[in-house]
Amino acid sequence: MIEGADSARPDEPGHAGEDPRAAERRIFRDTFVAAVLAVVVSAALAPWRVTSGLALGGALALFNLHWLRTSVEAAFEGAPTGRPPRVRAARFVLRYFVVALAVFVAQRAGLASLAATFAGMCAVVAGLLAEGFRQFYFAIVRREET
Repeated sequence: MIEGADSARPDEPGHAGEDPRAAERRIFRDTFVAAVLAVVVSAALAPWRVTSGLALGGALALFNLHWLRTSVEAAFEGAPTGRPPRVRAARFVLRYFVVALAVFVAQRAGLASLAATFAGMCAVVAGLLAEGFRQFYFAIVRREET
């Protein structure tokens, strides 16, 4: 098999040899950036309830993303040994109730727009899309021609 000219290139971020948690950190960072950007634009253009809804939704998206990672780790930390998951795995379901309660209280108190809160919670989609585009870019750039 003939090696291409790019095969001598050193590893770049996103390569198979990178830290497995790097993608998680980038998704979290990109979600944060998307939420902050939405709040800043909304502060200039929309009513305060929309802005507060986007801020609450963005904060809940970040909270949910972090809690999802830690609860899945807790649920599967006993998997290699064959032990059943620990009780901390209940946090996986509990996070839905906490998020729903926060949205309900904010909407009932008239502090945030419900639609804007849901839109803010979608900031995680922007983070996932950014990571997907990044991975796609590096797949195209690093392809080896045979």
